[in-house]
Parts: sequence; structure tokens; C-alpha cells
Amino acid sequence: QVQLVESGGGLVQAGGSLRLSCAASGRPFSSYVMGWFRQAPGKEREFVAVISSSGGGTYYADSVKGRFTISRDNAKTTVYLQMNSLKPEDTAVYYCAASGRISIATMKVPSAYDYWGQGTQVTVSS
Repeated sequence: QVQLVESGGGLVQAGGSLRLSCAASGRPFSSYVMGWFRQAPGKEREFVAVISSSGGGTYYADSVKGRFTISRDNAKTTVYLQMNSLKPEDTAVYYCAASGRISIATMKVPSAYDYWGQGTQVTVSS
């Protein structure tokens, strides 16, 4: 069992930055692939970024590539999402998720993740 708690969301102007954190507790954090997803009102949950268990591999949605950076600190059992050059369309609830059985084919699929945090709201004003 893994518990995930996100923090760092808030209100920011377009062009600004935020850093989200996701603190994990429970089973060994370093064994899980970690992902970030987001969900805007009336829309489906969408993939944002994923990082391998070691931190050596990352992958991003096209919509955030070059603006967002996912990282992790296994010693602190925390995964981060640095968000720069934010746009109003980035407004959503952001969730972190953990998976012990992910593959390249499924890493963007929410159902492939075993554990989820409660989410943190990010609002970008124009």
C-alpha cells in the first residue's frame, strides 16, 4: 500500500511557475514508476508526465514538453513537477500516481496506476 499526498498548487498568472510535490509513504518508493496527471472541469483525466523508478527516464505529454519537468528524490520519497511558462489551459486538478507494473504501452493510461493522491488545484489566470 502506498499513500500519496500532493502539495504546491495555487493561483498563478500566465507565464508564471509552480512546483508541485507528491510525498509518498508505505511500500518502497523506489520500486514505483511515478506519474502526474491532470483533470480539468468536464474533461477526462489526462497524462502529463512520468518518471521511471530510478529517475533515469522521463516522458511528457506534447502539451507540456519543454515547459514542465518531472523529477524524484527517492531518499525523500517525493516526486516533483516543475511547471514553467504556465498557460490558462494548464488549469486543472493535478494528481500524482504510482504504478508497480507500468509499461511503455500503458504509462499514459490512468487505469495502469495503482495508487493516487487526492489532487492539488492549479489555476492559471490570463
